[in-house]
Amino acid sequence: MWTPFVPECIPGHSDAQGCQNSAMSTFMASKTDGRVCLFGAPFDSTASFRPGSRFGPGAIREASYGLETFSPVQLSDLEDCSFMDMGDLELPFGDPNPALGLIEERTQEILSKGKTPFLLGGEHLVSLGAIRAAAQVYPDLKVIHLDAHADLREEYLGQRLSHATVMRRVLDLLGQDQVRQIGVRSCTRQEHALMSELLSLPEQLALRTGTKPCYLTCDLDILDPSVLPGTGTPEPGGLMFHELTAMLVSIMTRLHIVGLDVVELAPQLDPTGVSAVVAAKVVRECLIALERRHRCKE
Repeated sequence: MWTPFVPECIPGHSDAQGCQNSAMSTFMASKTDGRVCLFGAPFDSTASFRPGSRFGPGAIREASYGLETFSPVQLSDLEDCSFMDMGDLELPFGDPNPALGLIEERTQEILSKGKTPFLLGGEHLVSLGAIRAAAQVYPDLKVIHLDAHADLREEYLGQRLSHATVMRRVLDLLGQDQVRQIGVRSCTRQEHALMSELLSLPEQLALRTGTKPCYLTCDLDILDPSVLPGTGTPEPGGLMFHELTAMLVSIMTRLHIVGLDVVELAPQLDPTGVSAVVAAKVVRECLIALERRHRCKE
């Protein structure tokens, strides 16, 4: 049996429990310091269908305590991984610009210390803040986008900043050659032409990115709704859990990942709680894959 770390008060933690020492306020087996820094962005103000992803980070942490730390897939243990959980940012509702600024600031802080930021969403727009920060440190940054939706609209309901436009804003920032998409199965007619130029197979990524720094953004609706119904815009025809984890492990152990996120869990939409468990297990496999990649480089 492992003993969970019971944290001190986490500055900026938005959980109602605040500074009460609760093991579930951090992801299981997190340390007081580490190469990878988890932090939550509980924001869903641009959600267009079913809101609630603001509750995702907390649900992922709580669900993690129902899992084992050992991964039979990777034959490695989370206990041996160097990572910490910085808690959630306190983000204002409404206009997304202040929230994106706070996310960018936290990501910059982590990167400035030579660590890897791992963002827990929140809606997919939160990824833009982290990618902006990573692009300042790594001008040749590549973005790998796992999602059911293209998220390439120029605007949505008159807004340029939306979960439906986030990857279009990333293209504006980095350029089309720097972005690759996997798993997209829903788009508008206008998005389709652009999306077809961005789609890639997982096995092609190493050839396309080489050793360049990569940011990995994973919208959990890439999974089929039968696996993860607790998301704002479920899309039938998605991946099974083992397919997604195999893909993530392959990408993260082969490429130079300098930042990543897992977004769009809306736990209240799944009364069984299974979606939160699935999301927590995805995070566990990502943390272990990052550790394995680091050890291979040593």
